[in-house]
Amino acid sequence: MKKISILLAVVFACVTLQAQEHEMERLRTSGSVLREILNIPDNLPKTVLDKAHCVIVLPSVKKGAIGIGGSVGRGAMTCRTGKDFTGPWGAPAMYALESISVGFQLGGEATDFVLLVMNGHGVDALLGSKVKLGGDASAAAGPKGREAQAATDVTLRAEILTYSRARGLFAGVSLDGSTLRPDGSANQKVYGREISAREIVREDKVKTPEAGRLLVSALERASPRRK
Repeated sequence: MKKISILLAVVFACVTLQAQEHEMERLRTSGSVLREILNIPDNLPKTVLDKAHCVIVLPSVKKGAIGIGGSVGRGAMTCRTGKDFTGPWGAPAMYALESISVGFQLGGEATDFVLLVMNGHGVDALLGSKVKLGGDASAAAGPKGREAQAATDVTLRAEILTYSRARGLFAGVSLDGSTLRPDGSANQKVYGREISAREIVREDKVKTPEAGRLLVSALERASPRRK
């Protein structure tokens, strides 16, 4: 009986470590994807990124993952620190994109999503619970290039700007109708204890883990201060 208990404990520990590493790898991939996008010549407009309070990266969302009410993408959100979001980029919290709009069709290859949260109200909504894009938080396809200079009032007022990269093409995309939520189980695996997204990104309860440093450093280089 004692041997069985020890064996079960070992198996449980192995499964826990595998789950933790899976989330760490997701966090590392989020950083890699953002770095690649920031190196694209016609990427996120700096004038727009410099105004963002938070950035969400959801890497490698695949067509086969779409299902009614099912999660279609998981990634991470990092925010500028400080009361008014004017400090350095802070520790990332894990997030999930669910119930993707049926009007958006993913291609055969994996699609990466980048979302910019543009004001404090949008951040507060995302730190609470599940948020419906275009409903609980206003959202719009993110502008690029000259579009960023001539952005419409709808875009300028949006709380969340959304972009996608698929087949080498990076562009603004509408995700209205999709929902975003904090991924509590993933945050627990990354930080080793139960912790809320608010505690991570606004209350500085944890430091950026090694797996999240690429994501944070890429943003520090691209947009060290909010303007």
